[in-house]
Amino acid sequence: MFKDHIKFVNVGERCNISGSLKFKKLIKEDKYEAAIAVAKDQVENGAQILDFNLDDGLIDGKKAMTRFMRMALSDPDIAKVPIMIDSSKFEVIEAGLQNCQGKCIVNSISLKGGEDEFRSNAKTIMQYGAAVIVMAFDEQGQAATALDKIRICKRAYKILVEEVGFNPQDIVFDVNILTIATGMSEHDNYAAEFIEAAGVLRKDCPGCHISGGLSNLSFGFRGLNELRDAMHSVFLYHAIQNGMNMGIVNAGQIPIYMDIEEKLRNLLDEVILNKSEDGNHVQKLIDYAQEEKERLDAIKAAGGGAVVAKKVDPWREYEVEERLKHALIKGIDKYIDQDTEEARQKFPRPLHVIEGPLMAGMSIVGDYFGSGKMFLPQVIKSARVMKKAVNYLTPFMEAEKTELNGGVEQTEVSYNGTVVLATVKGDVHDIGKNIVGVVLGCNNYKVIDMGVMCSCQSIMDEVKRHNADIVGLSGLITPSLDEMVFNAKQFSKAGLKIPLLIGGATTSKMHTAVKIEPYYKGNQTMYVLDASRSVVVVQKLLNPEDQDEYKADTKAEYEELRKEYYDSQKDKSFVSLAKAKSKAMKVDWDSLRIVKPTFLGKRVFKEYDLKSLVDYIDWDPFF
Repeated sequence: MFKDHIKFVNVGERCNISGSLKFKKLIKEDKYEAAIAVAKDQVENGAQILDFNLDDGLIDGKKAMTRFMRMALSDPDIAKVPIMIDSSKFEVIEAGLQNCQGKCIVNSISLKGGEDEFRSNAKTIMQYGAAVIVMAFDEQGQAATALDKIRICKRAYKILVEEVGFNPQDIVFDVNILTIATGMSEHDNYAAEFIEAAGVLRKDCPGCHISGGLSNLSFGFRGLNELRDAMHSVFLYHAIQNGMNMGIVNAGQIPIYMDIEEKLRNLLDEVILNKSEDGNHVQKLIDYAQEEKERLDAIKAAGGGAVVAKKVDPWREYEVEERLKHALIKGIDKYIDQDTEEARQKFPRPLHVIEGPLMAGMSIVGDYFGSGKMFLPQVIKSARVMKKAVNYLTPFMEAEKTELNGGVEQTEVSYNGTVVLATVKGDVHDIGKNIVGVVLGCNNYKVIDMGVMCSCQSIMDEVKRHNADIVGLSGLITPSLDEMVFNAKQFSKAGLKIPLLIGGATTSKMHTAVKIEPYYKGNQTMYVLDASRSVVVVQKLLNPEDQDEYKADTKAEYEELRKEYYDSQKDKSFVSLAKAKSKAMKVDWDSLRIVKPTFLGKRVFKEYDLKSLVDYIDWDPFF
């Protein structure tokens, strides 16, 4: 697959439950024939490798992978390209290996579970003759800097080549393409770090390849597809020159680098490489995205016709409640102190301003982000506008408390509540959780972020130590779903009595309702779709006036989801247990003669002369 004249190999990811809603729906509805057509379409559209991922909390991954692999590889058009077996569970990977003809690629293994587990998995993969993708994770978590990416990958390379005996050309490093230009400065250098690490690894680890999932890069601009495609093109232009030679890419959507409008291309060069003369390149991109979104919205509103020029700040004529909402949605802090003061004069208490128009605005932000009408940097800007409004109101709320306490001032900072956040054991992803922490912190909640790979006991200890009001669990990979179920059971046994929030890319409302909520008895379990919605959820769960009705509505909704799920399973059920037992195979063991095999167990042929098999092969099927 990797040739001197092929500088980049693209991987088709439409057969990935996490990457395609259409494919996920087909598999869940047991429409495997239609799902196979998705694979075939990708081959016809130029995919050089097909990624198969059937991980989902409500699907038997091992069984699904076996069935899909066998059906897919019976189609000659699909079988002619290499297959990438993609799963967070090694048992699912092994099921794929056992049903894949020819050489395939395993996605993926890493050092996050320690060297012993890494060696064991690598040896198994090598026995099946497969290549392997190694993620830049170790026991401490996900590598974000170039130094960490290089350190972890070199360590993995040494183990694979020197200890396991892997062919270096069968090693592909995924050095983590992470989201940039989110509005958080610590994310700005992620693309440049990837590009730097790629160059060093291709030089210092001879024979290896460099890969990555491109959609992560521009996730913050979800909804602006043309901008995202341009970002991907510019990133690939620089990354391929520096050694990246494989990636999960929608090749048909990527524009040619030189075809991108020059001004935008230059700006994206600065953002990808994170350097410019004025250092303001990220904000310029965010502003560009904002203008592009407004332009598209205006065209849509005009029915695709001409766009009428807008008056300057017409929203300043709105009522104060609507002005506050508008400021939050648009991320405008220019007038926020002025409008917040006007609202404070209008409402009986400062807290009512937060619970009223400000929370209403954040709720709209959540809806817009969830539907793709806003992108991540805008959410971060909205959160910071919210923080500025809350900071303005805080002295007035403290003065009100002092008056209620008979003139005694409080010496400690007063928060709206304390939230403990943790990525569960076995998972090293935390970008989304970090953004949740920022958004909640901007809304005057005390956030205890425990980081990644957090054991259940450590989470419970932290909740008790801080007397937390809410605990939130995050995870990206499918095994995290099982870990969340385990945590919910342990929280119940330990007597926790606070709301439990569930979030992360692989989680869903259905999985939360079916697999997690029934096992947590301490309080309400809530699925949170994304960071922008966390504020509204937490506020309603902690507000004495709203929480009972909110919890009751959620319980009723989750009960309906469970009923819907179990009803859908009835179509797949077979017969009653009694009838199944009556159909059991009956064997006369007394008269049956069973020949004992010449050996029991597993026999591995390390060296075998294939020529000795030639006389026994029926060659007709090959022609």
